[in-house]
Amino acid sequence: MSSLGTFVWQIADQLRGPFKPHQYGDVILPMTILRRLDGIMTAHREAIAEVLAGTENDDLREVRIRQQTGLGFYNTTSWTFPRLLGDPEGLQANLVDYISGFSKSIDVFDRFKFEDQIEAMAESNRLLLVVHRFADVDLSPDALPNAAMGDLFEELIRKFAEASNETAGEHFTPRDAIRLIVDLLFAGDDKALANEGVVRSIYDPTAGTGGMLSVAEEHLLEMNPDARLRLYGQEINPQSYAICKSDMIAKGQDATNIRLGNTLSDDLFAGQHFDYALSNPPYGVDWKASQAAVKAHIQDAGERSRFPGGLPPISDGQMLFLQHLATKMRPVHEGGGRAGIVLNGSPLFTGAAESGPSQIRRWLLENDLVDAIVALPTNMFYNTGIATYVWLLDNAKPAERIGTVQLIDGTRFWSKLRKNLGQKNREVSAKDRAEIVRLYDEHVEQKHSKIFRNDEFGYWTITVERPLRDEDGEVVRDRKGNAKPDPKLRDTENVPFTWGGNDQGEAARDAVIQAYFEAEVLPHVEDAWVDAAKTKVGYEIPFTRHFYEYVPPRPLEEIDAELNQLVGEIMELLREVER
Repeated sequence: MSSLGTFVWQIADQLRGPFKPHQYGDVILPMTILRRLDGIMTAHREAIAEVLAGTENDDLREVRIRQQTGLGFYNTTSWTFPRLLGDPEGLQANLVDYISGFSKSIDVFDRFKFEDQIEAMAESNRLLLVVHRFADVDLSPDALPNAAMGDLFEELIRKFAEASNETAGEHFTPRDAIRLIVDLLFAGDDKALANEGVVRSIYDPTAGTGGMLSVAEEHLLEMNPDARLRLYGQEINPQSYAICKSDMIAKGQDATNIRLGNTLSDDLFAGQHFDYALSNPPYGVDWKASQAAVKAHIQDAGERSRFPGGLPPISDGQMLFLQHLATKMRPVHEGGGRAGIVLNGSPLFTGAAESGPSQIRRWLLENDLVDAIVALPTNMFYNTGIATYVWLLDNAKPAERIGTVQLIDGTRFWSKLRKNLGQKNREVSAKDRAEIVRLYDEHVEQKHSKIFRNDEFGYWTITVERPLRDEDGEVVRDRKGNAKPDPKLRDTENVPFTWGGNDQGEAARDAVIQAYFEAEVLPHVEDAWVDAAKTKVGYEIPFTRHFYEYVPPRPLEEIDAELNQLVGEIMELLREVER
Protein backbone atom coordinates (compact mmCIF):
# COMPACT_ATOMS: atom_id res chain seq x y z
CA MET A 1 0.00 0.00 0.00
CA SER A 2 1.25 3.51 -0.78
CA SER A 3 2.21 5.85 2.06
CA LEU A 4 -0.83 8.02 1.32
CA GLY A 5 -3.13 5.00 1.30
CA THR A 6 -1.64 3.89 4.63
CA PHE A 7 -2.16 7.38 6.08
CA VAL A 8 -5.81 7.53 5.08
CA TRP A 9 -6.39 3.93 6.19
CA GLN A 10 -4.92 4.74 9.61
CA ILE A 11 -7.55 7.43 10.09
CA ALA A 12 -9.96 4.54 10.53
CA ASP A 13 -8.18 3.85 13.82
CA GLN A 14 -10.00 6.92 15.19
CA LEU A 15 -13.27 5.05 14.66
CA ARG A 16 -12.31 1.91 16.56
CA GLY A 17 -14.78 1.12 19.31
CA PRO A 18 -17.95 3.06 18.41
CA PHE A 19 -17.73 1.80 14.81
CA LYS A 20 -17.35 -1.80 13.68
CA PRO A 21 -14.79 -2.68 10.95
CA HIS A 22 -17.52 -3.14 8.34
CA GLN A 23 -18.63 0.48 8.99
CA TYR A 24 -15.24 2.13 8.47
CA GLY A 25 -15.70 2.52 4.74
CA ASP A 26 -19.01 4.35 5.22
CA VAL A 27 -17.03 7.12 6.93
CA ILE A 28 -13.59 7.12 5.32
CA LEU A 29 -14.69 6.84 1.68
CA PRO A 30 -17.11 9.82 1.69
CA MET A 31 -14.61 11.83 3.74
CA THR A 32 -11.96 11.04 1.11
CA ILE A 33 -14.34 12.17 -1.63
CA LEU A 34 -15.15 15.37 0.27
CA ARG A 35 -11.47 16.15 0.82
CA ARG A 36 -10.81 15.58 -2.90
CA LEU A 37 -13.63 17.89 -3.96
CA ASP A 38 -12.48 20.46 -1.42
CA GLY A 39 -8.97 20.31 -2.87
CA ILE A 40 -10.24 20.65 -6.44
CA MET A 41 -12.20 23.81 -5.55
CA THR A 42 -9.29 25.48 -3.73
CA ALA A 43 -7.91 27.25 -6.80
CA HIS A 44 -11.35 28.31 -8.02
CA ARG A 45 -13.19 29.55 -4.93
CA GLU A 46 -13.12 33.22 -5.92
CA ALA A 47 -14.43 32.50 -9.42
CA ILE A 48 -17.15 30.23 -7.99
CA ALA A 49 -18.19 32.89 -5.48
CA GLU A 50 -18.45 35.54 -8.21
CA VAL A 51 -20.69 33.35 -10.38
CA LEU A 52 -22.90 32.42 -7.42
CA ALA A 53 -23.30 36.06 -6.40
CA GLY A 54 -24.33 37.12 -9.88
CA THR A 55 -26.50 34.15 -10.89
CA GLU A 56 -29.55 32.68 -9.15
CA ASN A 57 -30.56 29.91 -11.57
CA ASP A 58 -28.84 26.62 -10.63
CA ASP A 59 -28.53 25.33 -14.19
CA LEU A 60 -27.09 28.62 -15.41
CA ARG A 61 -24.70 28.67 -12.46
CA GLU A 62 -23.39 25.26 -13.46
CA VAL A 63 -22.89 26.34 -17.07
CA ARG A 64 -21.03 29.53 -16.13
CA ILE A 65 -18.84 27.81 -13.54
CA ARG A 66 -17.90 25.15 -16.08
CA GLN A 67 -17.04 27.88 -18.60
CA GLN A 68 -14.86 29.81 -16.15
CA THR A 69 -13.24 26.98 -14.16
CA GLY A 70 -13.77 23.76 -16.11
CA LEU A 71 -15.46 22.23 -13.06
CA GLY A 72 -18.66 20.22 -13.38
CA PHE A 73 -19.81 21.09 -9.85
CA TYR A 74 -19.76 23.84 -7.23
CA ASN A 75 -20.56 24.50 -3.56
CA THR A 76 -22.72 27.36 -2.38
CA THR A 77 -21.06 27.64 1.07
CA SER A 78 -17.74 29.17 2.02
CA TRP A 79 -16.67 26.22 4.10
CA THR A 80 -13.22 24.69 3.75
CA PHE A 81 -11.49 22.16 5.99
CA PRO A 82 -9.46 24.87 7.83
CA ARG A 83 -12.63 26.91 8.41
CA LEU A 84 -14.51 23.85 9.68
CA LEU A 85 -11.75 23.24 12.24
CA GLY A 86 -11.96 26.88 13.31
CA ASP A 87 -15.40 26.25 14.85
CA PRO A 88 -15.18 22.98 16.82
CA GLU A 89 -18.46 23.59 18.66
CA GLY A 90 -20.42 23.97 15.45
CA LEU A 91 -18.53 21.31 13.49
CA GLN A 92 -21.42 18.86 13.07
CA ALA A 93 -23.88 21.46 11.78
CA ASN A 94 -21.27 23.15 9.62
CA LEU A 95 -20.12 19.90 8.02
CA VAL A 96 -23.74 18.98 7.20
CA ASP A 97 -24.18 22.47 5.75
CA TYR A 98 -21.02 21.99 3.65
CA ILE A 99 -22.10 18.70 2.04
CA SER A 100 -25.63 20.08 1.53
CA GLY A 101 -24.21 23.04 -0.38
CA PHE A 102 -22.93 21.02 -3.35
CA SER A 103 -24.66 21.35 -6.70
CA LYS A 104 -27.23 18.72 -7.60
CA SER A 105 -24.74 16.72 -9.67
CA ILE A 106 -23.05 15.72 -6.39
CA ASP A 107 -25.53 13.19 -4.99
CA VAL A 108 -22.79 10.92 -3.69
CA PHE A 109 -23.06 11.77 0.00
CA ASP A 110 -26.69 10.64 0.06
CA ARG A 111 -25.58 7.20 -1.20
CA PHE A 112 -23.37 6.80 1.87
CA LYS A 113 -26.06 8.22 4.21
CA PHE A 114 -23.25 10.48 5.27
CA GLU A 115 -25.32 12.75 7.53
CA ASP A 116 -26.03 9.70 9.70
CA GLN A 117 -22.30 8.95 9.85
CA ILE A 118 -21.55 12.56 10.83
CA GLU A 119 -24.07 12.33 13.65
CA ALA A 120 -22.63 9.00 14.83
CA MET A 121 -19.09 10.45 14.86
CA ALA A 122 -20.26 13.52 16.77
CA GLU A 123 -22.05 11.42 19.40
CA SER A 124 -18.92 9.31 19.95
CA ASN A 125 -16.57 12.33 20.03
CA ARG A 126 -14.79 11.19 16.87
CA LEU A 127 -15.89 13.88 14.42
CA LEU A 128 -13.27 16.52 15.25
CA LEU A 129 -10.49 13.90 15.26
CA VAL A 130 -11.44 12.57 11.83
CA VAL A 131 -11.91 15.99 10.19
CA HIS A 132 -8.60 17.15 11.67
CA ARG A 133 -6.76 14.12 10.25
CA PHE A 134 -8.26 14.64 6.79
CA ALA A 135 -7.33 18.33 6.90
CA ASP A 136 -3.69 17.20 7.23
CA VAL A 137 -3.71 15.34 3.89
CA ASP A 138 -3.57 17.16 0.55
CA LEU A 139 -5.82 15.48 -2.02
CA SER A 140 -5.83 18.34 -4.52
CA PRO A 141 -5.07 17.49 -8.19
CA ASP A 142 -1.67 19.21 -7.90
CA ALA A 143 -0.66 16.86 -5.10
CA LEU A 144 -2.48 13.78 -6.36
CA PRO A 145 -3.18 13.34 -10.12
CA ASN A 146 -6.36 11.58 -11.21
CA ALA A 147 -4.60 8.25 -11.80
CA ALA A 148 -3.12 8.27 -8.30
CA MET A 149 -6.51 9.20 -6.85
CA GLY A 150 -8.02 6.16 -8.54
CA ASP A 151 -5.28 3.99 -7.07
CA LEU A 152 -6.02 5.42 -3.62
CA PHE A 153 -9.71 4.52 -3.94
CA GLU A 154 -8.70 1.02 -5.03
CA GLU A 155 -6.46 0.53 -1.99
CA LEU A 156 -9.07 1.79 0.45
CA ILE A 157 -11.87 -0.32 -0.96
CA ARG A 158 -9.72 -3.44 -0.83
CA LYS A 159 -8.74 -2.77 2.78
CA PHE A 160 -12.31 -2.09 3.88
CA ALA A 161 -13.51 -5.21 2.07
CA GLU A 162 -10.88 -7.29 3.87
CA ALA A 163 -11.81 -5.75 7.22
CA SER A 164 -15.47 -6.64 6.77
CA ASN A 165 -14.95 -10.00 5.01
CA GLU A 166 -16.65 -8.69 1.88
CA THR A 167 -15.69 -9.36 -1.71
CA ALA A 168 -13.47 -6.57 -2.98
CA GLY A 169 -13.71 -7.89 -6.53
CA GLU A 170 -17.35 -6.87 -6.69
CA HIS A 171 -16.25 -3.25 -6.61
CA PHE A 172 -13.22 -2.93 -8.83
CA THR A 173 -10.74 -4.54 -11.17
CA PRO A 174 -6.97 -4.34 -10.49
CA ARG A 175 -5.30 -1.53 -12.40
CA ASP A 176 -2.79 -3.83 -14.14
CA ALA A 177 -5.62 -5.93 -15.58
CA ILE A 178 -7.48 -2.80 -16.68
CA ARG A 179 -4.40 -1.40 -18.43
CA LEU A 180 -4.01 -4.60 -20.42
CA ILE A 181 -7.67 -4.59 -21.48
CA VAL A 182 -7.50 -0.93 -22.48
CA ASP A 183 -4.25 -1.43 -24.41
CA LEU A 184 -5.81 -4.31 -26.33
CA LEU A 185 -9.01 -2.38 -26.92
CA PHE A 186 -7.19 0.62 -28.40
CA ALA A 187 -4.62 -1.51 -30.27
CA GLY A 188 -6.97 -1.95 -33.21
CA ASP A 189 -7.52 1.80 -33.53
CA ASP A 190 -4.08 3.33 -32.91
CA LYS A 191 -3.81 5.34 -36.14
CA ALA A 192 -7.28 6.86 -35.90
CA LEU A 193 -6.76 7.80 -32.25
CA ALA A 194 -3.68 9.83 -33.14
CA ASN A 195 -5.66 12.22 -35.36
CA GLU A 196 -6.01 15.82 -34.23
CA GLY A 197 -9.26 16.59 -32.40
CA VAL A 198 -10.40 12.96 -32.31
CA VAL A 199 -13.49 12.33 -30.16
CA ARG A 200 -14.36 8.88 -28.81
CA SER A 201 -16.97 7.50 -26.43
CA ILE A 202 -16.44 4.62 -24.02
CA TYR A 203 -19.00 2.76 -21.93
CA ASP A 204 -18.87 0.40 -18.94
CA PRO A 205 -22.16 -1.28 -17.91
CA THR A 206 -20.57 -2.57 -14.68
CA ALA A 207 -18.62 0.58 -13.88
CA GLY A 208 -17.79 -0.16 -10.23
CA THR A 209 -15.69 2.72 -8.93
CA GLY A 210 -14.83 3.84 -12.47
CA GLY A 211 -11.38 2.28 -12.78
CA MET A 212 -11.83 1.07 -16.35
CA LEU A 213 -13.18 4.41 -17.53
CA SER A 214 -10.39 6.33 -15.80
CA VAL A 215 -7.59 4.17 -17.19
CA ALA A 216 -9.10 4.37 -20.70
CA GLU A 217 -9.12 8.16 -20.51
CA GLU A 218 -5.54 8.29 -19.20
CA HIS A 219 -4.34 5.97 -21.95
CA LEU A 220 -5.96 7.93 -24.74
CA LEU A 221 -4.64 11.26 -23.45
CA GLU A 222 -1.12 9.77 -23.29
CA MET A 223 -1.47 8.76 -26.95
CA ASN A 224 -3.03 12.04 -28.01
CA PRO A 225 -3.30 14.99 -25.56
CA ASP A 226 -5.74 16.71 -27.94
CA ALA A 227 -8.16 13.78 -27.97
CA ARG A 228 -11.46 13.82 -26.15
CA LEU A 229 -13.02 10.79 -24.53
CA ARG A 230 -16.61 10.87 -23.34
CA LEU A 231 -17.13 8.45 -20.47
CA TYR A 232 -20.38 6.61 -19.75
CA GLY A 233 -21.08 4.11 -17.00
CA GLN A 234 -23.82 2.31 -15.13
CA GLU A 235 -23.36 0.73 -11.70
CA ILE A 236 -25.71 -1.22 -9.44
CA ASN A 237 -23.91 -0.67 -6.10
CA PRO A 238 -24.79 2.76 -4.61
CA GLN A 239 -21.45 3.34 -2.91
CA SER A 240 -19.40 2.26 -5.93
CA TYR A 241 -21.59 4.53 -8.04
CA ALA A 242 -20.88 7.40 -5.63
CA ILE A 243 -17.12 6.94 -5.93
CA CYS A 244 -17.28 6.56 -9.71
CA LYS A 245 -19.40 9.65 -10.14
CA SER A 246 -17.12 11.68 -7.86
CA ASP A 247 -14.11 10.59 -9.88
CA MET A 248 -15.77 11.56 -13.16
CA ILE A 249 -16.83 14.95 -11.78
CA ALA A 250 -13.27 15.57 -10.62
CA LYS A 251 -12.06 14.85 -14.17
CA GLY A 252 -14.49 17.36 -15.67
CA GLN A 253 -16.61 14.66 -17.28
CA ASP A 254 -20.39 15.02 -17.62
CA ALA A 255 -21.69 13.58 -14.33
CA THR A 256 -25.07 12.73 -15.86
CA ASN A 257 -23.33 10.03 -17.89
CA ILE A 258 -22.75 7.99 -14.70
CA ARG A 259 -26.01 6.32 -13.69
CA LEU A 260 -27.22 4.11 -10.87
CA GLY A 261 -29.13 0.96 -11.77
CA ASN A 262 -29.15 -2.70 -12.80
CA THR A 263 -27.87 -2.91 -16.37
CA LEU A 264 -29.47 -6.30 -17.10
CA SER A 265 -32.97 -5.30 -16.07
CA ASP A 266 -32.84 -1.62 -17.02
CA ASP A 267 -30.45 -0.26 -19.64
CA LEU A 268 -30.17 3.42 -18.72
CA PHE A 269 -28.43 4.09 -22.05
CA ALA A 270 -31.08 2.44 -24.20
CA GLY A 271 -30.66 3.26 -27.89
CA GLN A 272 -27.13 4.60 -27.43
CA HIS A 273 -24.02 3.06 -28.99
CA PHE A 274 -20.35 3.66 -28.28
CA ASP A 275 -16.94 3.58 -29.96
CA TYR A 276 -15.63 1.39 -27.14
CA ALA A 277 -17.23 -0.70 -24.42
CA LEU A 278 -15.60 -2.65 -21.62
CA SER A 279 -16.69 -4.56 -18.55
CA ASN A 280 -15.68 -6.92 -15.77
CA PRO A 281 -19.05 -8.42 -14.79
CA PRO A 282 -19.52 -10.74 -11.79
CA TYR A 283 -18.70 -14.41 -12.44
CA GLY A 284 -21.05 -17.22 -11.55
CA VAL A 285 -23.71 -14.90 -10.14
CA ASP A 286 -27.34 -15.73 -10.88
CA TRP A 287 -29.57 -13.25 -12.71
CA LYS A 288 -32.83 -14.41 -11.17
CA ALA A 289 -33.69 -10.91 -9.96
CA SER A 290 -33.47 -9.64 -13.55
CA GLN A 291 -35.11 -12.62 -15.25
CA ALA A 292 -38.60 -11.17 -15.66
CA ALA A 293 -37.27 -7.85 -16.99
CA VAL A 294 -34.83 -9.55 -19.39
CA LYS A 295 -37.54 -11.79 -20.87
CA ALA A 296 -39.96 -8.87 -21.17
CA HIS A 297 -37.28 -6.86 -22.96
CA ILE A 298 -36.62 -9.67 -25.44
CA GLN A 299 -40.32 -9.97 -26.20
CA ASP A 300 -40.81 -6.22 -26.61
CA ALA A 301 -37.56 -5.44 -28.48
CA GLY A 302 -37.63 -8.33 -30.95
CA GLU A 303 -34.73 -7.95 -33.41
CA ARG A 304 -33.46 -4.95 -31.44
CA SER A 305 -32.97 -7.05 -28.31
CA ARG A 306 -29.78 -6.68 -26.29
CA PHE A 307 -29.65 -10.48 -26.02
CA PRO A 308 -30.05 -11.71 -29.60
CA GLY A 309 -28.07 -14.92 -29.12
CA GLY A 310 -30.29 -16.34 -26.40
CA LEU A 311 -30.23 -16.81 -22.65
CA PRO A 312 -27.58 -18.54 -20.51
CA PRO A 313 -28.47 -20.65 -17.44
CA ILE A 314 -30.09 -18.64 -14.64
CA SER A 315 -27.11 -19.50 -12.42
CA ASP A 316 -24.63 -17.31 -14.33
CA GLY A 317 -25.30 -14.01 -16.09
CA GLN A 318 -21.85 -13.43 -17.65
CA MET A 319 -23.01 -14.15 -21.18
CA LEU A 320 -25.84 -11.64 -20.86
CA PHE A 321 -23.23 -8.92 -20.31
CA LEU A 322 -21.21 -10.32 -23.22
CA GLN A 323 -24.20 -9.90 -25.57
CA HIS A 324 -25.12 -6.54 -24.08
CA LEU A 325 -21.64 -5.21 -24.93
CA ALA A 326 -21.82 -6.62 -28.44
CA THR A 327 -25.05 -4.74 -29.08
CA LYS A 328 -23.76 -1.48 -27.60
CA MET A 329 -20.89 -1.17 -30.11
CA ARG A 330 -21.34 1.61 -32.63
CA PRO A 331 -22.97 0.22 -35.81
CA VAL A 332 -20.75 -0.57 -38.78
CA HIS A 333 -22.32 2.12 -40.97
CA GLU A 334 -21.27 4.68 -38.33
CA GLY A 335 -17.69 3.43 -38.20
CA GLY A 336 -18.06 0.36 -36.01
CA GLY A 337 -17.04 -0.29 -32.43
CA ARG A 338 -14.86 -2.46 -30.22
CA ALA A 339 -15.48 -4.04 -26.82
CA GLY A 340 -13.45 -5.84 -24.17
CA ILE A 341 -14.85 -7.97 -21.36
CA VAL A 342 -13.27 -10.15 -18.66
CA LEU A 343 -14.95 -13.54 -18.16
CA ASN A 344 -14.08 -16.81 -16.51
CA GLY A 345 -13.67 -19.99 -18.55
CA SER A 346 -17.27 -21.18 -18.65
CA PRO A 347 -18.46 -18.97 -21.58
CA LEU A 348 -15.86 -20.67 -23.77
CA PHE A 349 -17.28 -24.16 -23.63
CA THR A 350 -20.20 -24.77 -21.24
CA GLY A 351 -23.46 -26.09 -22.63
CA ALA A 352 -24.19 -28.78 -25.18
CA ALA A 353 -25.16 -28.10 -28.79
CA GLU A 354 -28.16 -25.72 -29.06
CA SER A 355 -28.06 -24.93 -25.34
CA GLY A 356 -28.21 -21.27 -24.31
CA PRO A 357 -24.41 -20.74 -24.04
CA SER A 358 -23.75 -22.62 -27.30
CA GLN A 359 -26.34 -20.53 -29.14
CA ILE A 360 -24.80 -17.33 -27.81
CA ARG A 361 -21.36 -18.41 -29.05
CA ARG A 362 -22.96 -19.32 -32.37
CA TRP A 363 -24.50 -15.85 -32.71
CA LEU A 364 -21.20 -14.13 -31.91
CA LEU A 365 -19.10 -16.29 -34.23
CA GLU A 366 -21.48 -16.48 -37.17
CA ASN A 367 -21.78 -12.68 -37.05
CA ASP A 368 -17.95 -12.46 -36.93
CA LEU A 369 -17.95 -10.35 -33.76
CA VAL A 370 -15.15 -12.11 -31.84
CA ASP A 371 -11.76 -10.60 -32.66
CA ALA A 372 -9.53 -12.24 -30.06
CA ILE A 373 -9.57 -14.03 -26.70
CA VAL A 374 -6.64 -13.64 -24.31
CA ALA A 375 -6.02 -16.02 -21.41
CA LEU A 376 -4.82 -14.07 -18.37
CA PRO A 377 -2.48 -15.39 -15.68
CA THR A 378 -4.21 -16.93 -12.68
CA ASN A 379 -4.21 -15.14 -9.31
CA MET A 380 -4.66 -11.79 -11.06
CA PHE A 381 -7.75 -10.68 -9.15
CA TYR A 382 -8.27 -9.91 -5.47
CA ASN A 383 -11.15 -12.29 -4.84
CA THR A 384 -10.43 -15.27 -7.09
CA GLY A 385 -7.51 -17.28 -8.36
CA ILE A 386 -9.44 -18.92 -11.21
CA ALA A 387 -8.58 -18.72 -14.89
CA THR A 388 -9.91 -15.59 -16.59
CA TYR A 389 -10.06 -14.45 -20.21
CA VAL A 390 -10.38 -11.15 -22.04
CA TRP A 391 -12.80 -11.32 -24.98
CA LEU A 392 -12.21 -8.64 -27.62
CA LEU A 393 -15.20 -7.92 -29.84
CA ASP A 394 -15.14 -5.93 -33.10
CA ASN A 395 -17.96 -5.45 -35.59
CA ALA A 396 -15.74 -3.81 -38.22
CA LYS A 397 -12.61 -5.96 -38.36
CA PRO A 398 -9.70 -5.07 -40.64
CA ALA A 399 -9.46 -7.25 -43.75
CA GLU A 400 -6.79 -9.61 -42.37
CA ARG A 401 -8.94 -10.47 -39.33
CA ILE A 402 -12.29 -10.98 -41.04
CA GLY A 403 -13.72 -14.43 -40.43
CA THR A 404 -11.11 -15.35 -37.84
CA VAL A 405 -10.53 -15.45 -34.09
CA GLN A 406 -7.10 -15.05 -32.52
CA LEU A 407 -6.42 -16.97 -29.30
CA ILE A 408 -3.54 -15.64 -27.19
CA ASP A 409 -2.07 -17.57 -24.27
CA GLY A 410 -1.02 -14.80 -21.89
CA THR A 411 -0.87 -17.05 -18.82
CA ARG A 412 2.93 -16.93 -18.64
CA PHE A 413 3.32 -13.17 -18.90
CA TRP A 414 3.25 -12.04 -15.28
CA SER A 415 5.43 -10.73 -12.48
CA LYS A 416 5.22 -11.76 -8.85
CA LEU A 417 4.00 -9.22 -6.30
CA ARG A 418 6.21 -8.62 -3.29
CA LYS A 419 3.15 -8.94 -1.05
CA ASN A 420 -0.12 -10.76 -1.64
CA LEU A 421 -3.22 -8.59 -1.99
CA GLY A 422 -6.06 -10.92 -1.08
CA GLN A 423 -5.78 -13.77 -3.58
CA LYS A 424 -3.81 -11.57 -5.96
CA ASN A 425 -0.10 -12.45 -5.95
CA ARG A 426 0.66 -11.72 -9.59
CA GLU A 427 0.49 -8.68 -11.81
CA VAL A 428 0.88 -7.97 -15.50
CA SER A 429 3.78 -5.52 -15.56
CA ALA A 430 4.31 -2.94 -18.29
CA LYS A 431 6.77 -5.34 -19.95
CA ASP A 432 4.32 -8.26 -19.76
CA ARG A 433 1.55 -6.09 -21.13
CA ALA A 434 3.66 -4.93 -24.05
CA GLU A 435 4.45 -8.54 -24.96
CA ILE A 436 0.78 -9.57 -25.00
CA VAL A 437 -0.19 -6.52 -27.08
CA ARG A 438 2.67 -7.31 -29.47
CA LEU A 439 1.26 -10.82 -29.98
CA TYR A 440 -2.10 -9.27 -30.77
CA ASP A 441 -0.69 -6.65 -33.14
CA GLU A 442 1.47 -9.11 -35.09
CA HIS A 443 -1.48 -11.46 -35.59
CA VAL A 444 0.60 -14.46 -36.61
CA GLU A 445 0.73 -18.12 -35.60
CA GLN A 446 3.34 -18.86 -32.95
CA LYS A 447 3.73 -20.59 -29.60
CA HIS A 448 1.47 -18.19 -27.69
CA SER A 449 -0.81 -17.12 -30.56
CA LYS A 450 -3.17 -19.25 -32.66
CA ILE A 451 -5.52 -18.08 -35.40
CA PHE A 452 -8.68 -19.98 -36.34
CA ARG A 453 -11.48 -19.54 -38.83
CA ASN A 454 -14.81 -18.96 -37.10
CA ASP A 455 -16.22 -22.24 -38.44
CA GLU A 456 -13.41 -24.21 -36.77
CA PHE A 457 -15.28 -23.79 -33.48
CA GLY A 458 -18.51 -25.25 -34.88
CA TYR A 459 -19.67 -28.86 -34.73
CA TRP A 460 -22.71 -31.05 -35.23
CA THR A 461 -23.93 -33.33 -32.48
CA ILE A 462 -25.28 -36.39 -34.26
CA THR A 463 -27.43 -39.08 -32.69
CA VAL A 464 -26.25 -42.61 -33.46
CA GLU A 465 -28.94 -45.28 -33.18
CA ARG A 466 -28.69 -49.06 -33.04
CA PRO A 467 -31.55 -51.50 -33.56
CA LEU A 468 -33.74 -52.89 -30.82
CA ARG A 469 -33.52 -56.71 -30.77
CA ASP A 470 -35.90 -59.30 -29.37
CA GLU A 471 -35.01 -62.25 -27.13
CA ASP A 472 -33.84 -64.21 -30.17
CA GLY A 473 -31.51 -61.43 -31.29
CA GLU A 474 -33.71 -60.45 -34.22
CA VAL A 475 -34.16 -56.79 -35.15
CA VAL A 476 -37.53 -55.37 -34.08
CA ARG A 477 -39.20 -53.42 -36.89
CA ASP A 478 -42.12 -51.02 -37.18
CA ARG A 479 -45.08 -51.39 -39.58
CA LYS A 480 -43.05 -49.88 -42.43
CA GLY A 481 -40.28 -52.38 -41.94
CA ASN A 482 -37.81 -49.89 -40.46
CA ALA A 483 -35.65 -51.00 -37.55
CA LYS A 484 -36.74 -49.61 -34.21
CA PRO A 485 -33.97 -47.86 -32.23
CA ASP A 486 -32.92 -49.18 -28.85
CA PRO A 487 -32.86 -46.19 -26.40
CA LYS A 488 -30.35 -48.01 -24.21
CA LEU A 489 -27.82 -48.20 -27.05
CA ARG A 490 -28.34 -44.62 -28.26
CA ASP A 491 -25.18 -42.52 -28.41
CA THR A 492 -24.08 -39.10 -29.63
CA GLU A 493 -20.97 -37.93 -31.46
CA ASN A 494 -19.63 -34.42 -32.04
CA VAL A 495 -18.54 -33.89 -35.65
CA PRO A 496 -16.44 -30.76 -36.28
CA PHE A 497 -17.54 -28.60 -39.21
CA THR A 498 -14.00 -28.94 -40.51
CA TRP A 499 -13.66 -32.72 -40.08
CA GLY A 500 -11.67 -34.29 -42.88
CA GLY A 501 -10.33 -30.95 -44.09
CA ASN A 502 -13.76 -29.59 -44.96
CA ASP A 503 -13.63 -25.86 -45.80
CA GLN A 504 -17.32 -25.28 -46.29
CA GLY A 505 -18.56 -25.26 -42.71
CA GLU A 506 -22.20 -26.06 -42.21
CA ALA A 507 -22.85 -25.90 -45.94
CA ALA A 508 -21.26 -29.34 -46.32
CA ARG A 509 -23.18 -30.81 -43.39
CA ASP A 510 -24.67 -34.00 -44.85
CA ALA A 511 -21.55 -35.05 -46.74
CA VAL A 512 -19.23 -34.45 -43.78
CA ILE A 513 -21.49 -36.23 -41.30
CA GLN A 514 -21.82 -39.23 -43.62
CA ALA A 515 -18.07 -39.40 -44.18
CA TYR A 516 -17.42 -39.15 -40.45
CA PHE A 517 -20.02 -41.82 -39.70
CA GLU A 518 -18.54 -44.22 -42.21
CA ALA A 519 -14.98 -43.65 -40.98
CA GLU A 520 -15.45 -43.37 -37.22
CA VAL A 521 -18.64 -45.24 -36.32
CA LEU A 522 -19.52 -48.03 -38.78
CA PRO A 523 -16.19 -49.88 -38.38
CA HIS A 524 -17.10 -50.42 -34.72
CA VAL A 525 -20.91 -50.91 -34.89
CA GLU A 526 -22.00 -52.20 -38.31
CA ASP A 527 -25.74 -52.00 -37.58
CA ALA A 528 -25.76 -48.31 -36.54
CA TRP A 529 -27.33 -45.37 -38.36
CA VAL A 530 -27.67 -41.60 -37.87
CA ASP A 531 -31.04 -40.08 -37.00
CA ALA A 532 -30.70 -36.92 -39.09
CA ALA A 533 -33.77 -35.33 -37.48
CA LYS A 534 -31.91 -35.10 -34.17
CA THR A 535 -28.73 -33.43 -35.45
CA LYS A 536 -27.89 -30.23 -33.57
CA VAL A 537 -25.45 -27.39 -34.20
CA GLY A 538 -23.02 -26.41 -31.46
CA TYR A 539 -20.11 -24.04 -30.93
CA GLU A 540 -17.34 -24.21 -28.34
CA ILE A 541 -13.91 -22.66 -27.96
CA PRO A 542 -11.60 -25.28 -26.39
CA PHE A 543 -8.94 -22.73 -25.52
CA THR A 544 -6.74 -24.87 -23.27
CA ARG A 545 -6.64 -27.76 -25.74
CA HIS A 546 -5.06 -25.57 -28.41
CA PHE A 547 -2.16 -24.60 -26.13
CA TYR A 548 -1.68 -27.93 -24.40
CA GLU A 549 1.95 -29.01 -24.18
CA TYR A 550 2.70 -32.65 -23.48
CA VAL A 551 5.13 -33.15 -20.61
CA PRO A 552 6.54 -36.71 -20.60
CA PRO A 553 6.63 -38.48 -17.23
CA ARG A 554 9.95 -38.88 -15.50
CA PRO A 555 11.89 -42.10 -16.26
CA LEU A 556 11.12 -44.99 -13.90
CA GLU A 557 14.81 -45.28 -13.03
CA GLU A 558 14.82 -41.69 -11.75
CA ILE A 559 11.67 -42.26 -9.67
CA ASP A 560 13.09 -45.52 -8.22
CA ALA A 561 16.33 -43.80 -7.28
CA GLU A 562 14.44 -41.02 -5.50
CA LEU A 563 12.27 -43.54 -3.61
CA ASN A 564 15.33 -45.52 -2.55
CA GLN A 565 16.94 -42.33 -1.27
CA LEU A 566 13.83 -41.45 0.74
CA VAL A 567 13.61 -44.99 2.18
CA GLY A 568 17.26 -44.72 3.25
CA GLU A 569 16.62 -41.40 4.99
CA ILE A 570 13.58 -42.83 6.80
CA MET A 571 15.52 -45.90 7.94
CA GLU A 572 18.30 -43.68 9.29
CA LEU A 573 15.76 -41.63 11.27
CA LEU A 574 14.26 -44.83 12.72
CA ARG A 575 17.69 -46.06 13.83
CA GLU A 576 18.31 -42.76 15.60
CA VAL A 577 14.98 -43.13 17.44
CA GLU A 578 15.88 -46.68 18.54
CA ARG A 579 19.15 -45.44 20.06
